[in-house]
Amino acid sequence: MTAASGPRTRVALVTGALGGIGGAVTRALLDQGLGVVVTDLDGDACRAAAEGFKHGSTTGTAVGHPLDVTDPDSWQRVTRFARRRFGHLDVLVNNAGTLGIHGLESCTPQEWDRVVDTCQRGTWLGMRAVTPCMRSAGGGSIVNVSSIYGLVGSGAAFAYHAAKGAVRAMTRAAAVELAPAGIRVNAVSPGMVSTAMTAAVPQEFMSEVIARTPLRRAAHPDEVAAAVRFLACGTASFVTGTELVVDGGFTAL
Repeated sequence: MTAASGPRTRVALVTGALGGIGGAVTRALLDQGLGVVVTDLDGDACRAAAEGFKHGSTTGTAVGHPLDVTDPDSWQRVTRFARRRFGHLDVLVNNAGTLGIHGLESCTPQEWDRVVDTCQRGTWLGMRAVTPCMRSAGGGSIVNVSSIYGLVGSGAAFAYHAAKGAVRAMTRAAAVELAPAGIRVNAVSPGMVSTAMTAAVPQEFMSEVIARTPLRRAAHPDEVAAAVRFLACGTASFVTGTELVVDGGFTAL
């Protein structure tokens, strides 16, 4: 968009956008007037979701594109698409993730690879892929979705704990490294959230977590999306290298 036609539209790329948190984040950013690249493994489903957003009350523009966050070539394709479609990329929300429920001794190499590749490697590849775009745009914002399981132990989900702890560390490291380029990097760490992914968690475990949460409930995806939106947008312009915990008080105990 030229100067004569007004300020250019800010553009975000959301990974795992077909999930509960990813969909809520996409809606929140569209409501702020951003253009959003809706990404997930199923490209047709992403394009259909983007069409669905267009028929809502949002003011932004959604477009869909497939993305395997564990594949560097897939990242290159989606960033090229974003630049062709919008000309620039301002925001990355590294939301894609997968859950492993087994503890240290019962976690298999296959579960470790699946969880760490998606949650940790995918976050690193995403930050690496979008940095050149953001440098050329004069800055940007990266929000990595971590978890309270990067902060505390649970007696299970060993690979998930490891991967989300790494996301927290990578967030701080990237924030320091990219600050001179005007790129802010922050994390959101949700507690238990009511999504399709957590619906697969054993009910006994879910009930125990909620019982230990001072607010005595799971979060709604929109509550996590609100935290992501704050860190992604200009109201957090002096916030980088930090973590916003959205857990109903779980980690305050």
